[in-house]
Amino acid sequence: MINIKTFNYMKQLFFLLLAMPAIAISQSLPSIAEKTKGMMKMDGYLPVYRDDQNGKLFIEINKLDQELLYVMSLPSGLGSNDIGLDRGLLGGGRIVKFTKVGKKVLMTEPNYAYRANSESAKERERVELAFAKSTLWGFTAEAETGNAVLVDATEFLTRDAMQAANRIRRMQQGNYTLDRNRSAMYFQACKNFPLNTELEATITLVNSDGFAGNYLQPVVPSTEAITLRMHHSFVQLPDNNYKPRVFDPRSSFNHTSFFDYSTPVSEPIEKFYINRHRLAKKDPSAKVSEPVKPIVYYLDNGTPEPIRTALLKGGNWWNQAFEAAGYKNAFVVKLLPDSCDPMDIRYNMINWVHRSTRGWSYGASVVDPRTGEIIKGQVSLGSLRVRQDYMIAQGLVSPFKEETLKDDPMLKMSLDRLEQLSAHEIGHTLGLMHNYAASVVDRSSVMDYPHPLIRFNAKGEIDVTNAYDHKIGEWDKVAITWGYADLSNSKNELADLHKILTDAAARGLKFISDRDARAPGGLHPEAHLWDNGKEPIVELEEMIKIRQKALQQFGINTIRKGTPMAFLEDVLVPVYFYHRYQVEAATKLIGGMQYNYALKGDGQVVTASLAKDLQANAMASILKCLDPEFLNLPKGLASLWHLLKRLPTCRFLFFSTQSVSIGWHNRPIPEDMEWMIW
Repeated sequence: MINIKTFNYMKQLFFLLLAMPAIAISQSLPSIAEKTKGMMKMDGYLPVYRDDQNGKLFIEINKLDQELLYVMSLPSGLGSNDIGLDRGLLGGGRIVKFTKVGKKVLMTEPNYAYRANSESAKERERVELAFAKSTLWGFTAEAETGNAVLVDATEFLTRDAMQAANRIRRMQQGNYTLDRNRSAMYFQACKNFPLNTELEATITLVNSDGFAGNYLQPVVPSTEAITLRMHHSFVQLPDNNYKPRVFDPRSSFNHTSFFDYSTPVSEPIEKFYINRHRLAKKDPSAKVSEPVKPIVYYLDNGTPEPIRTALLKGGNWWNQAFEAAGYKNAFVVKLLPDSCDPMDIRYNMINWVHRSTRGWSYGASVVDPRTGEIIKGQVSLGSLRVRQDYMIAQGLVSPFKEETLKDDPMLKMSLDRLEQLSAHEIGHTLGLMHNYAASVVDRSSVMDYPHPLIRFNAKGEIDVTNAYDHKIGEWDKVAITWGYADLSNSKNELADLHKILTDAAARGLKFISDRDARAPGGLHPEAHLWDNGKEPIVELEEMIKIRQKALQQFGINTIRKGTPMAFLEDVLVPVYFYHRYQVEAATKLIGGMQYNYALKGDGQVVTASLAKDLQANAMASILKCLDPEFLNLPKGLASLWHLLKRLPTCRFLFFSTQSVSIGWHNRPIPEDMEWMIW
C-alpha cells in the first residue's frame, strides 16, 4: 500500500516526465533562418548577417573543427611614428579553429611552434597535448542549422584587437581603455568573398586619468578619446601543394621555425623554412617560363604623382631578379583599382602612409606558420621621408642663386631614392633580410641601406644626379634564384641550391645582415648601414671633401627666396653630419675581423684578421674628423646664422640612423637616439 506522501511524489515525477519534451523543445536553438529574419545576409567564406537596427553583426560558422587563418590589421592609424600605430599595420596571422561545446563556441589557436611531422596520429597527438593552445575567444551560439552555428560577433569585432591601448601605455603616452559605448561596427568596410571574409569595426579608447604624452597630443583632436578602425580577416588556408624550402643561413631569406619532435635523434630538432610567396613555372622543363600565377603587388591609389610613378618603377625592378631565376613576367606592380580595399587579404599592398613626423618605412608579411608561405605582403612607406632626401640634396648643392630652377636635381635625387626604397621594402615582403655588405660590391643589393653616392662633376661642382642606383642588384638576383627557382625537375635539389650560393661567393658577392652590422662596435669591416664604397677609408676621404665644399657654399642660396632665414638650421644639420656613417664604417676596421656565414665544406673563409696598416690608416682618417678646424663652421656661415644669438647656449643635437635634428634643451630624448651637447 502506497502512502499519501509517496503518491504525491510519484505524481509530480509523472507530470515532470510528461513536460520534459516541451522543456527540451523550449531550450533548443532556433534555426539560422529564423534568427536572421530581416537581417541583410552577406554570403561568402563565412556567411555574415548585418543587423542594422541593433548595430550587430552575426557570423555563421559553417566550418566547425576546421583550421582557417585569422588576420588583424589597422585600416586607420594614429599618425604618430613614435607610437607606431600606422595605417596598414599588420597584427600577424594566426591559424584558428572553431569548436562547439553545448551553446559555447570556442575560437582556439593551435601551437604550431611544437609539432610532429609524422604519419603516426598518436605521435602527433602526444606533442599536441604536451604544449598549451590559446583560446582567443568564446562565443555563444544564437542559432543552429545542421552543422552550422550562428554567433553574435559584435563584441569580438569591436574589441581592441590590435592592443592599441597597451602600446600607448607602454610608450608612456597615457592610460587608455576601450569604451564600448563609443565603439561600433563599420559596416561599409565589411565584405565577403568565396575564400575570405573581411570585417571591420570602429573602436574608441578613452583616457582614464587625463594624462597624454608629447607623442600623442599633436595627432589627436582631443586627448580624451582616440578613435581607430580595426580590420579582421578570416581566410581559407592554402592547399597542400606548396613545398617548403629549407632555410640556409647564406641565402639572406627570413624564416619560420618550429620544433619537430618526430626528428631522428641524430638530427637537429629545430626546423627552419624560408618565408616566400608561392611561385611555379607553367613549364618546369623550360629554362624560362611564364609562371602558373604571377606575384602581383598593388600600389596605394592615394599616392600622388610624381611619387606614384617612382614607386611603380622601383617596385617593378624585382622582375629583373625573377627573370634571372628563370621566370617571365612573374612579378608585377600596378595601381590598386578604386573598387578594391587595401586591407583585403588577397592584395599584396604598397601603402603610402602619412605621419606627423618622419619615420621608418617597412615591409611586413602574413605568413602561414605551418610552411613559411607568404599569404600577403604589406609595405608601408612613410610619406615625409622623401622631403628629408630633398633637403639633404638642397644642403649639398645650394641651388637657389636664381629665383626659379630650370632643372631640379634635388627632386630627381629624391625620386631616385623612392625607387630604391620601393624595391627595398618589397624585398622584405618577398622574404629577404637586409644585406649590409652589398655596398662594398658595387651596390649589389637593394636590401642594403644606401647612403647617397655623391661625386664632383667635371666643373668641380657637387653632383647628386647619380646618388642612387636604378636597377636590382646582382645579389638580389642570386637570392631570388635560390629562393624561388623552380626545381621540381631537379635530380638533387639540395646540391643545386648549394651551387647557387657557392657560385655567388666565388664572384665576390657577400651577405651580412642586421645583428652583425647595426652595432657600432661590430667586428665585420664591410657590414655597415648608410655607407658607400669598397674601401671605407677612401670613401671617408671623399666624403670629407664633399662636406667641406658643401659647407663653403652653404648660405642664403641654400634656401628659396621668401624662406625664413631660421630654416637654414634645418638644412645645415644633415650637411654638417654628412660623413657620420662613413666614420662609423671606418671605425669597424679598428680591431675588426673578416668572416662569412660559412657552412662546413663550402669553401668560404670563416674568419680572418685585418692588416695592421689598414687599421692604422683607419685611425688616422677618423682623427681628421675630430680636428677642431674640421668641426668649426665656416666663419661666413656662423655670422650669417643670426638665429644663434637668440637661442639658448646649450642645445641638443639628436641624431639617429635616419637623420639629425636640432631641438630645444627641454625636449625629451628618445631612448633609441644618441645625443651630444652643442
